[in-house]
Amino acid sequence: MESDGLPGGVGIRPSPAVPTYGPSVEADIRLARLGRLAACPACPAGPTDHPGPRGPGSEVQLTMAFPADRPRRLRESAVMRDLMRETRVEPEDLVYPIFVVPGSGVKRPIASLAGQFHLSPDNAAALAKDFRAKGGRALILFGLPERKDETGSSGADPDGPVQAAIREIKSAAPDLLVATDVCLCEYTSHGHCGVLSPEGRVLNDPTLELLALQALSHARAGADLVAPSDMMDGRVQAIRQALDGSGFERVPVMSYSVKYASAFYGPFREAAQSAPRSGDRKGYQMDPANIREAFREAELDLEEGADIIMVKPAGPYLDVLREIRLMTKRPLAAYQVSGEFAMLNAAGSVGLIDYRAAALESLVGIKRAGADLILTYLAPEFLRWRAE
Repeated sequence: MESDGLPGGVGIRPSPAVPTYGPSVEADIRLARLGRLAACPACPAGPTDHPGPRGPGSEVQLTMAFPADRPRRLRESAVMRDLMRETRVEPEDLVYPIFVVPGSGVKRPIASLAGQFHLSPDNAAALAKDFRAKGGRALILFGLPERKDETGSSGADPDGPVQAAIREIKSAAPDLLVATDVCLCEYTSHGHCGVLSPEGRVLNDPTLELLALQALSHARAGADLVAPSDMMDGRVQAIRQALDGSGFERVPVMSYSVKYASAFYGPFREAAQSAPRSGDRKGYQMDPANIREAFREAELDLEEGADIIMVKPAGPYLDVLREIRLMTKRPLAAYQVSGEFAMLNAAGSVGLIDYRAAALESLVGIKRAGADLILTYLAPEFLRWRAE
C-alpha cells in the first residue's frame, strides 16, 4: 500500500502488483545482470526478461562461465605443486659464514648465535670438510685476531687466523669455495671499519691501502673470492688494482655494495667482537630510509670492478634487493644477517613459529626477490633438512 500524500491518510490506494520471486529466481536474476545466466527458451528477449516465478517444467538453464580459470587445479597435489614451483633454493645458492680464531682445538659456542662457533683453523677445516660432504659449496670467513691496534694491521698478517684457516680448509676440501670478509672492524682496537682521525672521524682514503693489503694477504693464502664489507668509497678499485698488480686477476671481488646501518647486526658484532667502542657506523653505512642511494652505490662498485654486488641485510630490504636485481644482470648476493637468523631461532625455540618452515620460507623470499647467492647461518640446517 502507498499514500497519495493527502493529509490524514486520505486517498490511500492499493499499490500496483509487484511480482515476487523465490530465492532461486532472484539468484537467477542476479546472475543474469552479471551476464552469467543462459537465455531462457521461454524468454526470447533474454534472461533479464524472465516473466516470473519458475514453475514445473520452466527451469532456467544456468551456464556458469566463472571461474573458467581455476588456479587451484595446479595446487591440488604435492607433485603438481612441485612441478609448478617458480623459485627453488639449492645448496649452490648458499654461502655459510663462519668465525675463525687463533690456536688449535678451539670450538667455542657463540652465545648470540645458536649453533654457531668460534673455530680455530683446524676445526674450521674439519667443519668445512663435513659441510662439503653434505653438499655445501661455499664458506665466508670472519676472523678474530690475537691482537688489535688502531689501524687493524693484524688483518693482513699472513699467519692470522683467516689466512691459516684458508690454507687448512683448501687442503681439507679443495673444491669448496672459500670467500673472505675484508674489513678492519674485527682488527681495530676502536671497532670501526677504517682508520680514525685524532677527532675520531673515519678516514676514507688512508683506509683503502689497508683494505687492499688485507685482501691481498687472503688471496696469497688461497682465497677464492674476497668480499669487502667496510663501505669506504673507492675500496673496490683499490682492491682490484692490488690483486691485479700481484698476479691475482682471477680472484673475484664480491662487494658489500648496499650495506645499511642496520639494527640487525647485533649478534654478529658480539660474535666477531667488532662493535665500535664509541659512536656508530652511520657515517659510512647507508641510511635505512634510502633506496636511490643504493643504485648509486651499486653502480659505482660495478664501475670499479666488482664481480658480484651484495645487499645487506636481506629480509628487511627485499624491496631494495628487487630494485637492484632489476637494475643489473650482474651476479647479486644478499646477506641474511645475524639478527634475522636470531629472530627465527628465538621464535622457533619457544614454539611461536614452525622454525624449519619459516626458515625455508625466508630463504625462498630472498631468492625470489632476486638474489643469486644468499649468505646465511641456516646453510648447514638447510642441507640437513634437504637430506631428510
